[in-house]
Amino acid sequence: MQEVSTNMKNELKCRKIETYLPDLLLDPEAVKPSVHDHLASCLDCQSELSALRATMSALDAWTAPEPSPYFETRMQAKLRAAKEAEPEGFWERMRARLLFSTNLHLRTAGAAALAALLAIGGGSALYVSQLPANHPQMEAASATVQDLQALDGNAQVFQQLNAVDAGDPDNGSDTN
Repeated sequence: MQEVSTNMKNELKCRKIETYLPDLLLDPEAVKPSVHDHLASCLDCQSELSALRATMSALDAWTAPEPSPYFETRMQAKLRAAKEAEPEGFWERMRARLLFSTNLHLRTAGAAALAALLAIGGGSALYVSQLPANHPQMEAASATVQDLQALDGNAQVFQQLNAVDAGDPDNGSDTN
């Protein structure tokens, strides 16, 4: 059991040390001394570091081949042919349109969609702001106001009320 625990600790340490291996290749003095101590005692980490050094020395010795003088011309011709070729299916045509076009049609469609959203939102806000409030006090005041408006609009009722007031100087007190 003790041996399994020790192996787990070493594996965790080795995983942590693996993050320092590129730094060991480029600038060994900048790495912590504890990393150097672990490398002195761990054969797996030493072999990993030596494999990285071998890879780096092989990459240093490698030279990139020079491209053909006609490479750029051929590449431009292939790109032009791919751009001008008619795609076969619907999705290929849509993909080509999105990749090779200026996408100005998308700007127009986006502006139209935004305008429609603003119009719908503004109309909804106007409609909601004109809805009557469902308060009992407001309804009572509203009924009173409606009655006064009905009386105000009915000239005949006013004439009759004025005639009653003008014909009776005692304001409705009858003393016979």
